[in-house]
Amino acid sequence: MLPRLISGLSEIAPGHDALICDVWGVVHDGRRHHAAAAEALYRFKESHGPVVLLTNAPRVPAEVEAQCTSYGLPPDCYDAIVSSGGAAREELVRRTAEGTLPLYYIGPDRDLPMIAGLDVARAPIPEAKVAIVIGLRDDMTETPDQYADELKAMRARGLVMLCANPDLVVHRGEKLVYCAGALAQAYEDLGGTAIYYGKPHRPVYDSALAAAGNPKRPLAVGDGLLTDIKGANGAGIEALFIADGVHGEETRPYTAGHMEALFTRFGAKASAVTRALKW
Repeated sequence: MLPRLISGLSEIAPGHDALICDVWGVVHDGRRHHAAAAEALYRFKESHGPVVLLTNAPRVPAEVEAQCTSYGLPPDCYDAIVSSGGAAREELVRRTAEGTLPLYYIGPDRDLPMIAGLDVARAPIPEAKVAIVIGLRDDMTETPDQYADELKAMRARGLVMLCANPDLVVHRGEKLVYCAGALAQAYEDLGGTAIYYGKPHRPVYDSALAAAGNPKRPLAVGDGLLTDIKGANGAGIEALFIADGVHGEETRPYTAGHMEALFTRFGAKASAVTRALKW
């Protein structure tokens, strides 16, 4: 069956009792929030059920909330936040249960709060027992190719890479930038082991559903076919695809037939499509 092209969330909201919504690319663009998306979340929350923001941001939920607020997103349009950064931090807590963990850190200094307060010691590759990738150190200018020697050295040591953001790319304003998932993918291409925290992996959906009160008819909303939509598919959640997001250039012409072909190419399935999240 071809996906249904809808003009807004209101067309399908009555059939659902919770919303599991992506953040970057759907409710904000890394600089400012989308007012129409915020209104859609608020209206769903008021009339149909809880709204949980599910993000692959490599930050704990409190930091994601602060970031969203700084972009102008009203905090009353959602009920809870579940993040891949929070899940990765919980893994580090488990790994430090028996003492200080020598950790090789890849990411910008602005994301260091994700490991703050943990019993970890930043270490160079030869001394580390595990690596964590939060993102590129300067994602506005760097590409994964610039990390080739670093990743080869990690592979030679047999380090496991914990990936705190499975996204490959996101939009920051108009610019497409690489995320931690792109480095993890490159590491796996070298034969290294990467463990992902976040979408499309099932545990983070279980956490999001629990935060929503274990609804019977949840709806997942997202713009990433490999993360948001495939993740929803794997968790058995109906999905709404946001076409004018990270796949924007691939969603033209905007027809049901083209969308179905795009879904087939990515091995994903959404029952409905809209250009941008609005009510």
